[in-house]
Amino acid sequence: MAEDHVPDAAPELGLRERKKRETRRRIADIATGLFMTRGFDNVTIADVARTADVSVNTVFNYFRTKEDLFFDRQDEIIEAAGRDFRDRRPGEGAVALFRRRFFEGLDARAHQTAFHEGAEVWTRTVRDSPALMARQREIGRQAQDRLADLLAEATGAGPDDIAPRAAAAMIFAVQNTLVEQIADRKTAGETLQEMAEDVYAAAARAFDLLEHGLGHYAAAPAAATAGTPDDPRADPAAGAGVESPAAGN
Repeated sequence: MAEDHVPDAAPELGLRERKKRETRRRIADIATGLFMTRGFDNVTIADVARTADVSVNTVFNYFRTKEDLFFDRQDEIIEAAGRDFRDRRPGEGAVALFRRRFFEGLDARAHQTAFHEGAEVWTRTVRDSPALMARQREIGRQAQDRLADLLAEATGAGPDDIAPRAAAAMIFAVQNTLVEQIADRKTAGETLQEMAEDVYAAAARAFDLLEHGLGHYAAAPAAATAGTPDDPRADPAAGAGVESPAAGN
């Protein structure tokens, strides 16, 4: 439910497979409606089956767990970042790609950004359930690991090279932080129009930090005794009377 990307075109399905897919989607949509109305932990599989007019066994034929009913498109979510990375534009780096995709999501009011009407209901439903919170974290971890694998493949990184995993972690950290902030503000009652300017500015700021590095961000004020030339840990620029524009932000 939290993913707006359209998957790659698949071969045309036969009648039986189409009916199975329609049944699966119908059960998931009914379950999501119940979860968001009553709360995830207050709805049973039997409630879902009764409302969907199917048996409990039928529900379990399509979904292994109740969490799978809520995150019924989790496979798409896990693959989304990797698919975007594979489809990046010629010469487009990873950070530029995900910056572009995030702003496209904001423009489209995509669910994965939380910048859409009704985001507060989704947020409340997930945050009120420890089981959903745990599943959401697991989905995010799998998506991050998938991206890290693709980054390693694209750069020829060896198994001991930390760069792909660190890069994937930082990209997801920026996106998750932005989404959480948007979700918090929407839950607090702000309208999309009221927070739009701040949301876009925050996204630009966060991706700027990701693209250019933290550098001297939050550096302590320069002091005459800061560092010594023969200290390998000392920043050559520290104490040189040059203050980074980011210092103190």
